[in-house]
Order: sequence, then structure tokens, then C-alpha cells
Amino acid sequence: MTGLRRADRPGRSGRPTLAVVGATGAVGTVMLQILSHRADVWGEIRLVASPRSAGRKLAVRGEETEVVALTEEAFDGVDVAMFDVPDEVAERWAPLAAAKGAVVVDNSGTFRMDPDVPLVVPEVNPHAVRMRPRGIIANPSCTTLSMIVALGALHAEFGLRELVASSYQAVSGAGRAGVATLRQQLSLVAGTELGTSPGDVRRAVGDSTGPFPEPVALNVVPWAGSPREDGWSSEELKVRDESRKILGLPGLPVAVTCVRVPVITTHSLTVHASFEGEVTVDKAREILATAPGVVLFDNPAAGEFPTPADVVGTDPTWVGRVRRALDDPTALELFVCGDNLRKGSALNTAQIAELVAAELS
Repeated sequence: MTGLRRADRPGRSGRPTLAVVGATGAVGTVMLQILSHRADVWGEIRLVASPRSAGRKLAVRGEETEVVALTEEAFDGVDVAMFDVPDEVAERWAPLAAAKGAVVVDNSGTFRMDPDVPLVVPEVNPHAVRMRPRGIIANPSCTTLSMIVALGALHAEFGLRELVASSYQAVSGAGRAGVATLRQQLSLVAGTELGTSPGDVRRAVGDSTGPFPEPVALNVVPWAGSPREDGWSSEELKVRDESRKILGLPGLPVAVTCVRVPVITTHSLTVHASFEGEVTVDKAREILATAPGVVLFDNPAAGEFPTPADVVGTDPTWVGRVRRALDDPTALELFVCGDNLRKGSALNTAQIAELVAAELS
């Protein structure tokens, strides 16, 4: 670990000081809501953003707080700094914040696979928080977080052997531009007969595909991220690499297909998980029903299973459609949903920061 404990730092007393870097962004906005509703373990909460946002006032814990510009001085006296900024910004500023004594919790993709940076999900590997030689802790991607809490609980009991998953990712995973693009496209296709002949949706949408390669309204797009070797996308490889690191299974066989769907917020995944021995649905249900951060909602005969429309705005991972594989007694089939802006980003970051705050107290 790097940096001094708060008790060893002159002039610091009481509860730790928190900096929220990227406070004006989409995830930052959710973060301020979460900080206002969770147990208050913080002293000062300092809101930090780009210089163009400096001077704005945002509500956190029921108080108006002025945003300060991202500078070296913004980290003076900070104990924990939560970053939700683009990769290039995190790459520059997170090590600087750590060098000034803050423990950094970073939500970008910059440090996730750094062997000297733990990748933490508090329900799965909270012990990893203390092993941070660079003073930085990484937050997994929103797609991984949408399933890993449930998967981690099953792995702890059964021992995960292989994972196959398909994601159905909300447009907010591509930021504000993704949301704006879907809403614009929906306005163009609403009340029409589009979607009944080849190319009619694309012609109506024109070049307004935003961050997506194809129209997302009235459509699904089997691509998220940027191209990687052999036809894989960066998002698919992220889920593979992050799952391995979080679960401590570096050789785990993983295959992922990422799909973008016309949903504003909440990612869903189908999961085929193979384990070391035979599994039963009853035992799997028991594990999921009692796992922290998981809600089991699984009665298809009564029309009960998680959907993004019901899960959005909630914190847990919701799990339904729990079945044993028809042709493999060691495998389970699941459908999971998780709000990609809450547990998938802001909430997990806040939970990691709270673990650090408890350590510093």
C-alpha cells in the first residue's frame, strides 16, 4: 500500500475527505445521489470536474456544493478520490492523486488489468482492497458488474469451471451520447410502420447513429466496444479478463458476445456457467437468495423474471430463469439484470471507497 493512514497525516482529523472527480458526468450525477442516501462516512466531499464546469453548484447530502477544477491542488488534504473520467484523464491524474496521499478508486478502464492494481467487487473479493501498491483500486466495467456478484456467489459454493455469456447492453453504457442517440432515433420511428422492410430504419435514421455502428431503435446491434484481434470486441475481452481477475481464475475459459439493445439503462446477460461438479437448481436458488447484493426473482410461470424496465434505479443484481443445463448436470443457465449506472458504476465505486474509509478510520 502507498500513502499514510489518516492518523499519521498532520492536520487531519475526524472523518476522511472524499473527492469525486468527474462529478458532473452521467455516472457522477448518480454517484452524488448514492452518496446522499448511503450511510455518511465522509467528512468533506469535494466535487471535481473539468475547468469548464468549475463554479457549478451540485447537491450532495442535501447541501449545495461548488465544483472545483481538476488541478493538483484539488487533491490537497484528500483521503479517497473516486474517479469517473475518460481513460486518458484517469491515466494522467489518478497517479498524481495517489502520489499526494489519496487512495484512488478509478472507474475507467486504464488500470483494471494492471497487476499492481486490485480489481474489486466488495461482495466477491473485498480483501483485495488492501493490496494496492500503486495506491489505486480499479472498478470493473458495467457489463462485468451486472453479473459478477451472482456469479461470484455461485463460484464460492460450486467452483466455476467455464463461462459463456451474452450481454444485452443499455445505451447509457455509451454515455450521454448513447442515450441522446436512442431518444432521437425513437422520435424518428415512433408512429410509423418502419421495421418492416430491409434498410427502412437506417434510411429514416440516416447518419444519426451516434456512438453505435447501426441504428439501435427497433434493432439490436451485436457489437459494443472497439475492434480487437480475430473478430472480438474490446467489451467482450473486458468481461473475460475482468471476470478472471476478480474471481482469481486466470485460466478460466470465457466466451462473451456483447449486444447493444434499445434500453436506456440496465444491462442484462444470459449466463451459461459450468462448475467443477454436479449442481442442483434448489441449491443454486438457496445461494442466490441469500447472497449479499443479489435478488432472486424467478417464477416464470407467474411471469416473474427480471427485466430492465423493473430493475432500473435499483442497486442489486437481479437473477431469474435459473435452470440446470439440459445436457450438462454441472452447468447452470441464468438471466441477470443490473443497473449499469448504479452497481455497474457508481455504487460499486462508492462501496470500494467505504471499505477504504473503514480502513483509514
